[in-house]
Amino acid sequence: MHTNRIRIVLVHTSHPGNIGGVARAMKNMGLGRLYLVQPKRFPDHEADWRAASAQDVLADAVVCESVEQAISDCHFVVGTSARGRRIPWPLQNPRQCAPQIAQAADNGEVAILFGREDRGLTNEELQQCHLHLNIPTSEAYSSLNLAMAVQIVAYELKMHEVGEGDPAEAQWDAPFSTNEEVERFYQHLEQTLVDIEFLNPAAPRQLMTRLRRLYSRVRLDEMELNILRGILTETQKWVQRVKSSKE
Repeated sequence: MHTNRIRIVLVHTSHPGNIGGVARAMKNMGLGRLYLVQPKRFPDHEADWRAASAQDVLADAVVCESVEQAISDCHFVVGTSARGRRIPWPLQNPRQCAPQIAQAADNGEVAILFGREDRGLTNEELQQCHLHLNIPTSEAYSSLNLAMAVQIVAYELKMHEVGEGDPAEAQWDAPFSTNEEVERFYQHLEQTLVDIEFLNPAAPRQLMTRLRRLYSRVRLDEMELNILRGILTETQKWVQRVKSSKE
């Protein structure tokens, strides 16, 4: 497993001690790439203190202005979610996710997103993920500390790495699309649906959310994405020809 291709992304972390605790949990399990989206306090001495012997992880941490910036070059994105959503998304526990994360890391960059301490990731942030991860907890008390949550996910990745008999993944015949490329496809798709009058911008309902869920069930490679965007482009050309002929 290419652990150097797996990044942990913390979104709007409010307490620096949690950042340090996450760095320590990561290093325990052999992960070293930490991304921070608009942390409230960082760098901070409390983060250094909580990190203990993992201060090198903090020193190399990448601070970003947005989730989009943190994952733009990623080919597979997993978002942690504790809440039920209006439209269900593919949801797995850490043990189920670990083989898919490891497999994805063999072919490209992977991000695992952890949200705000008090309310997690937003719906918009989760919609940028291929897979949603949920850590099962007791119904009597379901609250997990941020570092604990990262530790659980990182532990399952480590167990997959040291496990015996895991089948080797065959190399894909084309590079997988990055998150930035996929987001441009969604924009193109939405505009095309508006052009053909299938999508009403004034009343979009949940159409694009459901289409995102549909395409997120598979990982599009660059060639597949180019084919889809080519279809959209030709569709737009036909729409323009029809409109021009009526003028």
